Amino acid sequence: MITLLTGTNTFQIERELKALIDAFDGHAERIDGSNLEIKQLPDVLMGATLFAPTRLVIVKGLSDNKSVWTDLYQWLPRVSDDIHLVLVDGKPDKRTVTYKDLKKIAKVIEAEEWTERDSSKAERWLIDEAKAQSLILDTKSAQLIVRRAGVDQWALMHAIEKLALVDTVDAKTIELLIDASPSENVFNLFDAALRGNRTQVSDMVRTLELTEDPYRLFALLSGQAFQLAAVAVAGPDDQVAKDLGIHPYGVSKLAPVAKKMGRSGARKVMRIFASADDDMKLSRAEPWLLIERALMNVAAI
Repeated sequence: MITLLTGTNTFQIERELKALIDAFDGHAERIDGSNLEIKQLPDVLMGATLFAPTRLVIVKGLSDNKSVWTDLYQWLPRVSDDIHLVLVDGKPDKRTVTYKDLKKIAKVIEAEEWTERDSSKAERWLIDEAKAQSLILDTKSAQLIVRRAGVDQWALMHAIEKLALVDTVDAKTIELLIDASPSENVFNLFDAALRGNRTQVSDMVRTLELTEDPYRLFALLSGQAFQLAAVAVAGPDDQVAKDLGIHPYGVSKLAPVAKKMGRSGARKVMRIFASADDDMKLSRAEPWLLIERALMNVAAI
């Protein structure tokens, strides 16, 4: 049997791998695929040993080993029935013959990272996972945790582990214990600019400058500007959230501002960020200065 675990969601991949190991009655063999040589494949893929009638062989990162990966398709039909071969590869080259053959004969589990579109899914998962850890979360608490921690499952699990140590889980406890994700920080920063609070904008930029990448933060801010424009044009409709992958909470927070600004105000915000984007691409000034200037211009609308 062959299983291919692929994708960028390392949390899900580790969960899937743990389930396979727990279900196997024996010792799992782990092999670094980047160091594997062609001459070693017979020992890896063909047959049990005297001490182990069945084998679970886990090979990680084999697609990075081009010489072996290229020829692996020739060996796939020879994998012994006594072996469960598990290939763990985040981004295998899907154009190769090996990958195409694996798709035909292997059990392929694709684990993709969640995005903002999966916020509701993350909230349900969070409630179920917390329950398994003897921690009861209501829907509002789960929503707040996802807003602060984001949809990364490692961060959400870390949040559960923190909250499991306290007696009472409420909004105050969540805000105290759960660090805000970059997305949450960006939302608060953009919100401060929309409210015209220049002092808060300046203070937040100084703080974020210590830990965040300016280009990533600017991209997230540009996404907020786009969402504002979308809500201003379409209105606070649930379908807007679904079509654009905006969390309903985000729509509810942007809707009053979008209504007040109108389409013309939203267009001004978009022009500000478009101009800042051009300046950043041409390196006309230091990135953090351009970010702060754009936000100050938004605050002045």
